Amino acid sequence: MRVISDQIIQDLQIRPATCVDWIKESFAIKSEAQLPAKISVHPSDGEFFTSMPCLLPSNTEGLYSFHRRYYGVKEVHRLLSSHPSLGSNLMLYDAQTGQLLALLDANWITTMRTGAVAAATAKALGKCDANRLGFVGLGNTARATMLCLLHIAPETHFHVQLMRYKNQAELFQEYFKDYPNARFSIVNSFEEMARTTDVLFSCITNAQGLFLPDQRVYPSGITIIPVHMRGFENCDTAFDRVFGDDTAHVCNFRLFNQWHGYAEIGDVFSGKDPGRTSDIQRLIAYNYGIALHDVVFAAKIYEMLE
Repeated sequence: MRVISDQIIQDLQIRPATCVDWIKESFAIKSEAQLPAKISVHPSDGEFFTSMPCLLPSNTEGLYSFHRRYYGVKEVHRLLSSHPSLGSNLMLYDAQTGQLLALLDANWITTMRTGAVAAATAKALGKCDANRLGFVGLGNTARATMLCLLHIAPETHFHVQLMRYKNQAELFQEYFKDYPNARFSIVNSFEEMARTTDVLFSCITNAQGLFLPDQRVYPSGITIIPVHMRGFENCDTAFDRVFGDDTAHVCNFRLFNQWHGYAEIGDVFSGKDPGRTSDIQRLIAYNYGIALHDVVFAAKIYEMLE
């Protein structure tokens, strides 16, 4: 068994655009993979340990270029007494032999696959010429999302609004100062951001309540991507369409049966679903985070190191 640390993964210098390619490849094999819904236990309110298993399909039909069939399980924790509060590891197996191939630090994988999904979703569902972005929550996930967007849409000049929180907005600006296709501004009001944004990302890990009690504030044509799920329940039945990364993971949402035009985002990437059909539609996409992406990333990294 090989132990693959976060530093080993970072030393591979995997490009953000490559991460988006891996996301699209993983969605392409999703229907053939075995992907049970994740299971969580909660030591206390706001804390969890979550197990995320996935068996990739066999390659009998040439679905991908892996050298073997993989099974993986990712363990994620969020503990208020831990710094950082979020952490994860992944066990990668040879699905034919049962051999444990590697134990990977999954923090980079989690961050980059989450950002890549959010960026790919924004590009797929954003209205024509969408270039006004809004970010609330400016940690590593938001940075990964912005990084992926800048790399997959280098021709787009983004105006990015950042919700002020401590000094995070200033640090975010500094991180991206060398990218000519992005300019940043800092706002103090979520409502101000929402009214003037084409694509709104929420990367707050533990949002409480609704961001805006009156969903009518959100303008026509907006795409909302709640990376960490909460804060937009009043949009679920009011918006024109709702998307998810995996139906089994979102079907227990309280208002799921009332969502309009629900589809999986992978069907938009493949062309099976049209996604946005007009620039006045208001869309929301819940990418819950699925082990399929983690295991594909882990398998790619393992084979790069082989």
